[in-house]
Amino acid sequence: MKSPYQSLKEEAFEANMEIPKRGLAIYTWGNVSAYDKAKGVFAIKPSGVPYDTMKVDDIVVLDLDGNKVEGTMNPSSDTPTHIQLYRNFQDIGGVTHTHSPHATSWAQACRGIPLLGTTHADHSANPVPCTPMITKEQVEKAYEDETGILIVNTFLHPETVKAVDCYGIPLEPLVPSENPMVLVAGHGPFTWGANAAKSVYNAAVLEEIARMAWITLQVNPDIVKLPDYVVDKHYQRKHGKNAYYGQK
Repeated sequence: MKSPYQSLKEEAFEANMEIPKRGLAIYTWGNVSAYDKAKGVFAIKPSGVPYDTMKVDDIVVLDLDGNKVEGTMNPSSDTPTHIQLYRNFQDIGGVTHTHSPHATSWAQACRGIPLLGTTHADHSANPVPCTPMITKEQVEKAYEDETGILIVNTFLHPETVKAVDCYGIPLEPLVPSENPMVLVAGHGPFTWGANAAKSVYNAAVLEEIARMAWITLQVNPDIVKLPDYVVDKHYQRKHGKNAYYGQK
């Protein structure tokens, strides 16, 4: 009998297979989930299963309370983080977590990525934020769940966690759909999107943005952020009301 979640599991499987294909993680160092809002469930990579042996049937389906709906394997250990993002960020249908080297290096440095060029501006009009470091109490309470809460607060309630931007200025609230990426201090990147495939796409974009920013600062350590009028032009031509990039 075909699973009622077969298409969702296939979506999650295909998205997870993009992680090694795009060089975003090795071994088992990443996970993607796909969310069906109408059914209130999401499908996610099983914990510790290598990409080259994983099958569609290994994908685990859960509800937003973390209850297993379908599957025999343990879901990703990052599942509670995914749940927090689905609960709090409207209109997202996929979440990706990787340990891609350049983005993770910025996270380990506990620094957001400054907006230095048009490649970045094409995808977000803001620097990529980095969360504050998770506290000892949060780790001991419920590490992965608290990681998700930390991401949510960094975006929606930055004053409550004293989040700052890449220049040390207090962070203003951000719209998750317009800024689909974050660095978790000391840990690594999380990205999201309208579906699982888009969340992986954003993970690949983030890795390239992180690499370009790192190289740029090696070439010119004194570089300042891209002028706002250039940022606005590049972001609006792809995402604005009168966007004209691409085909109709």
